Amino acid sequence: MPMTRDDLLAFLETLGIATETVEHPPLFTVAESKELRGALTGLHSKNLFVKDKKGRLFLVVAVEDSVIDLKRLHELIGASGRLSFGSAELLLEVLGVTPGSVTPFALVNDAPPRVTLVLDRRIAEGAEANFHPLVNTATTRIAVADLLAFAKATGHPPLVVAFGTPAGEADL
Repeated sequence: MPMTRDDLLAFLETLGIATETVEHPPLFTVAESKELRGALTGLHSKNLFVKDKKGRLFLVVAVEDSVIDLKRLHELIGASGRLSFGSAELLLEVLGVTPGSVTPFALVNDAPPRVTLVLDRRIAEGAEANFHPLVNTATTRIAVADLLAFAKATGHPPLVVAFGTPAGEADL
């Protein structure tokens, strides 16, 4: 049985991780998120659940304005062949969330670990970031150092990569 939002927040507390959660109507896209963001400080993300030709699973967590070339992403992350999106059924089975609620916090449900966390360098080098707490009706802010501690505690040390931005400052 996957963890609930309350279970997740309690787990973070046991790790000594402080967060702040804001309630809002359900959000399914980055565009919807931008409309309701208000004064939430920290980075905001887009999260992609993908698999390669050999069935390896990846959770790509990138700053919301990152440009990700899905035709070349497999080269950057060491995947076997081109990537495809994981189905809603696979997402629910492995990460315990539904489309629209994909988040690095869902790695708490991936035990034993099957998913490789791919983290945008801009997030890894940031101060704080915002993610859904397993549901898309809230957003939880976390210090990036604490996000990295959470990832480690769940058995998901991140593969940090540089994604492209609209200005083209990074690799992909």
